[in-house]
Amino acid sequence: MATTKKEKVILVLLFSLTMLPLSTLGTRSGPAAVQHHGHGGTTKHPSPPSPATAALVRSTCNSTAYYDVCVSALGADPSSATADVRGLSTIAVSAAAANASGGAATAAALANGTGTAASSSNAQAAPATASAAAALLRTCAAKYGQARDALAAAGDSIAQQDYDVASVHVSAAAEYPQVCRVLFRRQKPGQYPAELAAREETLRQLCSVALDIIGLASTNTN
Repeated sequence: MATTKKEKVILVLLFSLTMLPLSTLGTRSGPAAVQHHGHGGTTKHPSPPSPATAALVRSTCNSTAYYDVCVSALGADPSSATADVRGLSTIAVSAAAANASGGAATAAALANGTGTAASSSNAQAAPATASAAAALLRTCAAKYGQARDALAAAGDSIAQQDYDVASVHVSAAAEYPQVCRVLFRRQKPGQYPAELAAREETLRQLCSVALDIIGLASTNTN
């Protein structure tokens, strides 16, 4: 009888030990299940760019003199994702126009700063030199403004598929800022501002890219 009771006790203990890991495992699996329920189906990944779109931008920019400038300018505009070559030429012209607008603002700010320095100086020679520099900087601002307007006209011509006229406008836009540098070199009121030198070079490259893409658009139309 005692043996039977011991056997029953052992069986109960074995049964309890068998059930304990199952209970423990069930408890541990709870957080994992909750975590899966909380995050399952909610993670979103950005859609990759269309291979066709990326290929068009790359092939278009490969036909320009400044590939990196081209890719940067086109890629900065979301509309390049659905644009054809004509649309890409419009984007390139718009990027150049934005640079020209920034150049006009930079030159105007420099002119105002130079004029303030001239009016606050007590020396006689310095105000004269500063005034001359301020006058040239105002001319620079006007030239960048003309470049911006020419690029706006180029965009209108592209919309009408008048690519020859568009090219003339873009070429003129690239030339306007050079007048500023030439005047500084001739009149020597001071060093040509590095900010304008950088703007001029960037605008020249952007206009070159725009001209190359306009040429592609013209070829595709003919």
